[in-house]
Amino acid sequence: MGYWDKPGASDEWYTPAYVFDALGERFDTDVAAPMAGVPHVPADTWYYDCSLVRDWRIAGFIWMNPPFGGRNGIVPWLDKFFEHGNGIALTPDRTSAPWFWDAWQKADRVLFTRKIRFLRPDGSEGVAPSNGTALFAAGERGARALDRAAGKGLGILGQPIALLQGEAA
Repeated sequence: MGYWDKPGASDEWYTPAYVFDALGERFDTDVAAPMAGVPHVPADTWYYDCSLVRDWRIAGFIWMNPPFGGRNGIVPWLDKFFEHGNGIALTPDRTSAPWFWDAWQKADRVLFTRKIRFLRPDGSEGVAPSNGTALFAAGERGARALDRAAGKGLGILGQPIALLQGEAA
């Protein structure tokens, strides 16, 4: 179990600016903005609470760094993200987890990064996490942003290949 999914651990972690610089995008909405501090994501709108019950149809191109929570706590966030179909989601790179496999099959691109030292609400850098990070793209704009970030050295790019109907996995 990584430190991010220990019970009682904080969900208030900010994505560092260099990730957004590599993506080269401004988002319409950050759908999982931290409750503490000032908005740090380059976005026009921030959802601070009740995001999973909000209607995302008007959210446009979204950024989603959801609370990682406990085991499978990220699943409802990813379900809603892929249903929306337009943005970038940040998750731990738990490639052996069933939720990761499901997300992989729905993504247009996936970028695997080195370990990102996330920021605390006071701006200080956290310790290195126990695993790397994956950025999932849904939609063409998100895919282009991950292509751009890979070209700038942010990570290793993967493009899921959909199985043809009737093929075994």
